[in-house]
This record gives sequence, C-alpha cells and structure tokens, in this order.
Amino acid sequence: METLEFIIYPDGRVQEKVTGIIGASCAEVTAAIEAQLGIVLSNEPTSEFFAAQVQQSGLENTQTTFSDW
Repeated sequence: METLEFIIYPDGRVQEKVTGIIGASCAEVTAAIEAQLGIVLSNEPTSEFFAAQVQQSGLENTQTTFSDW
C-alpha cells in the first residue's frame, strides 16, 4: 500500500514520509507537493528507495553476461 504521511510542526516545518513506493519514483509522486510546501531542507531515502536499484543492477549484470556468450 502506498502512503504519504505528513507531520506539521508548530514552527511551520513539514516532515514527509513515503512508504510503499519502490525506487526513485517516490520523488515523482512528491515533487508537486514539495514545490507547494517550499524549500526542502533534507532528504533521507529509505530502504525501499534502494530496493529497485539493487534489482536493476542484478539485471544489468545478467544481460551483460548473456551477451558475452
């Protein structure tokens, strides 16, 4: 399940947490919201962000190995 969670602090800061979206596509989902909220002070990718990159890397190695035959 894809979820976006927002915590709004009394000083106006907003913490955004995205879960359930694999890979860097979470940035596409949140880009419009972040543009309306203002300046992004920090970004901490979760393990879900890196999950797709690991899978792609394995696929690339398999394809390269196969084409070397």
